[in-house]
Amino acid sequence: MTMTKFIALLRGINVSGQKRISMASLIKSCEALGLRGVRTYLQSGNVVFCARQADSGEIAALLSARIAHDFGHEVKALVLSEAELNLVVGANPLWPKLGGDLKLFHGTFISQPISEERFQELELPAQPGEQAVLAGQVIYLYCPHGYGRTKLNNRFFEKTLGVTATTRNWRTIMALRDMCAEQSSECR
Repeated sequence: MTMTKFIALLRGINVSGQKRISMASLIKSCEALGLRGVRTYLQSGNVVFCARQADSGEIAALLSARIAHDFGHEVKALVLSEAELNLVVGANPLWPKLGGDLKLFHGTFISQPISEERFQELELPAQPGEQAVLAGQVIYLYCPHGYGRTKLNNRFFEKTLGVTATTRNWRTIMALRDMCAEQSSECR
């Protein structure tokens, strides 16, 4: 049985000293679940791995449970296959149009689908020049003043939409895509 490449986005670890998890320990926890070729990117909960299991929702639940067991933290995990991540990268309506610095573009991944109509009804607290576009389960953001200054953040989307969200800058999303593409021998 072939293995599938996945990306896990863990919400809220190692942010402002909260929910501290070393990446070496996180890799060991993932490997204990039978995941192979486990690699992390940065310290903020980005994990690339291969699994025989093809259900990303089930993998997310197993990861969350394992993190709670091993580290005592309640952490939401959002898991995407390599194909799903490639679709996210290819669907960004802002990046090709606006171009510019990767750090000004972000993807907010939401845990449940919401309708385009519901998204359009939101009163977005956007500053001049900021943009937010929904495509699938990702809200693509352009924050020319920086993500640290925008009100179009996780807290806003979680509160107004009633979903769990986790945001990555475009540089991180592209790096995760590249890490998946490089990972081949571990997935056989």
